[in-house]
Amino acid sequence: MKKLVLETTSPFQGLPELVAYDEGLFEREGLLVEWAERDEAGVKQADALVDSPKGVDPFGSHGKLLEAGKADMYNACEWGNYCRAGATGVGSRQVGRRAIVAYAAIVVRPDSDVYTAQQLAGRTVGVPFYAGTHYLALHLLEGFLPRDQIKVVRAPNGSRNRFNLMMKGEIEATTLTEPYVTLAEKKGCRTICSAFFHGTEVASDKVDAETYGAFNRAVREAVRRINADKRAYLHYFIDYHKAKDPEIGTLTVDDLREGRLLVTDPAPIPADEMQRTYEWVKSWGMLEQTESALDLVNLDVQARAHAGRAA
Repeated sequence: MKKLVLETTSPFQGLPELVAYDEGLFEREGLLVEWAERDEAGVKQADALVDSPKGVDPFGSHGKLLEAGKADMYNACEWGNYCRAGATGVGSRQVGRRAIVAYAAIVVRPDSDVYTAQQLAGRTVGVPFYAGTHYLALHLLEGFLPRDQIKVVRAPNGSRNRFNLMMKGEIEATTLTEPYVTLAEKKGCRTICSAFFHGTEVASDKVDAETYGAFNRAVREAVRRINADKRAYLHYFIDYHKAKDPEIGTLTVDDLREGRLLVTDPAPIPADEMQRTYEWVKSWGMLEQTESALDLVNLDVQARAHAGRAA
């Protein structure tokens, strides 16, 4: 058995990996998967003075254990992983897109006077810098506002922390993932806008194409099982959080929407999308030291691990 150490992952960003682990699919492919626990809490307070990711550690949550040699691979949002691959000290690179296409939303309190994205002009939107909902907020809001009217500020990793700050009025709006979008809506909060977004897998040089190919085969089978009966897997979104957050334990599978669970086979990052993503991230003042999108992906491992993936 080949050992593969993965950084821990929440269902909203790694459900197929969790299913593959629980149902023995990795072992069937000759992989002994172990989990390295990462701190998902991160920063505890919002800081309205920090309105730029410049100087913020891109490894504040994802990638920290891999950089320290304590994990072999992790998955996170594609935009953030461009930045992590650009800042790595150990030569980690993206090797392909993860299976889940994550869902997130910008929400406001029930008593907020914000009803549309345009009304967030100049108002604080708490986001976790370098995480998926940071970039998603920028994408969503720049469809409604000029960039100089978008005011994202650094807020904690972990939807529960950001939700608490928003409900206390420390930030006007925030980004949430499931099951916290559902919890917020049950409490009367309003979803202002929402979207799905891609993520990628990042690997150290210990992960060769054969290992990643085996990982992908297990994940593809998990994707098939999830898509065959999404409702049967929605409990993961509750079970993962309820021990540390009893309020999530008040939710039921009936509260969750199957339409917010979107999984597909892992695949290479398309070259045209890779270039557009790279240029967009640079346009927001990140990746300043990276000269090419190709520097951020291990093209050899990506190509060989995904070869014949439809078989």
